Amino acid sequence: MEFAGKTTIVTGATSGIGMATARKFAAEGAMVAAVGRNAKTLEALESRNIRTYRADLSNEQATGHFAAQVLRDFGGVDVLVNAAGIISMGSVETTTLADYDAMMNINVRSVLHLTQLALPSIIERKGNIVNLSSVTGARAFPGVLAYCISKAAIDQFTRCAALELAPQGVRVNAVNPGVVRTGLHLNSGMAPDAYEAFLERSKTTHPLGRIGTPEEIADLILYLASPRAGWITGATFAIDGGRAQTCAR
Repeated sequence: MEFAGKTTIVTGATSGIGMATARKFAAEGAMVAAVGRNAKTLEALESRNIRTYRADLSNEQATGHFAAQVLRDFGGVDVLVNAAGIISMGSVETTTLADYDAMMNINVRSVLHLTQLALPSIIERKGNIVNLSSVTGARAFPGVLAYCISKAAIDQFTRCAALELAPQGVRVNAVNPGVVRTGLHLNSGMAPDAYEAFLERSKTTHPLGRIGTPEEIADLILYLASPRAGWITGATFAIDGGRAQTCAR
């Protein structure tokens, strides 16, 4: 029960890595404020240690209301896990400004905003932050321009925030997964058969020969949030089956 007595915010908790992370924190004794946009999934996620909140974090007012609710409900925040994100297809030639703005708003701007709102409590409690980035933050991949840019921004945000907050005892880290079976691509509009073909091909692009699971990523997030990682900050951890070590293919 490594997080007993601690309060954790997990965004993007209605699918994939966010959901797995919320459940693992709860299993380790944390009280979890799980936020997402799918009301039905949130209802199923609710448990003794998980309180759910429905909010669109790309909306400033909704984010402010959510943060205020959490502080009222729990009295403070020890750990913030910024796991919410979207993906869309588009190259440097085809990405629309509207698609770019939507990507940056949810993947980067909302992360900055919620972090700022939670920081006074995190600083007071000497807590920490873990951001969900991607292998695309460090490596270029074709056809997902805005997504790559947004994750590179999260990596740099992680480093800058870690440097600025270190004197106050607050650690900031990020995890950079390869392909993991989540709802990310399906929620972006990818057809189910195309998604299954993408996952099958991904077995050949990851040196370990398989894709990852949400639970594997959640395990790393919990480690980075724990006292065992007390001397780690400003790090971006690849957890990608070796994907970042390969050439484009």
